[in-house]
Amino acid sequence: MKISRGLAALTLILFFQTQLLAEYLYKDEIISNPKFTKQVGILGAELYEKTGISLRLMMLKELPNGLSIAEYEKKLLKDFKEPTVLLTFSEMNSKVDLIANEKSLYKYFNKKQVLSPVASTAQAFAMAVIFARSWDDFNEMRGDSGGTILPLLANKAKPGEVLGKYSAAMFNGYYDVAQQIAVSKNVSLENASGNANKNMFFAFKIIFYGFLLYALYLYIKNRKAMKRKLNESK
Repeated sequence: MKISRGLAALTLILFFQTQLLAEYLYKDEIISNPKFTKQVGILGAELYEKTGISLRLMMLKELPNGLSIAEYEKKLLKDFKEPTVLLTFSEMNSKVDLIANEKSLYKYFNKKQVLSPVASTAQAFAMAVIFARSWDDFNEMRGDSGGTILPLLANKAKPGEVLGKYSAAMFNGYYDVAQQIAVSKNVSLENASGNANKNMFFAFKIIFYGFLLYALYLYIKNRKAMKRKLNESK
């Protein structure tokens, strides 16, 4: 059966386009969703074109050979010649990490903020009030907020919605890092549409208010326990 030149050319174009998109979703052992791959690929390609920095996402089922996530990332980064930032998630190990192959790249994004387990400043303040054991602890805890991955990953998902939670959390983090790099480089990302993240920010609100209610419950519970102990000691 003969294949026309036009069809052959189209097939070749689609092949290279798929390869380009897969370049930024460097490894995916979990999601396997063409839409997710395309979303990451388009944003990654634009970021690289405008900044010269390659932001790659890796979704692992489990870390190989007993390696830590940092060890595995450093091993992979040796293969990349261009400035590269690697965002990695390992499902079975429950690990997320963000690493760059050049120290100078860390000035373009805030690793601590992206990987913070706390989403909002109000939530961080509430945690500091309840759990801080000293003034130094309080100041450190209240400043640790703005996380765009872990708060979503920590959210419980119904059966059948786990992969959606993973993809939402990791794309949210990928989006956050891409935007920070773009702003640092004084460029605008046309494909980084804020509308795509409305559902994610809505999820943040649910997590935030849920945490505040839980924190209030713990506070009241602890106050009652303290009063009971005081009454028993009298």
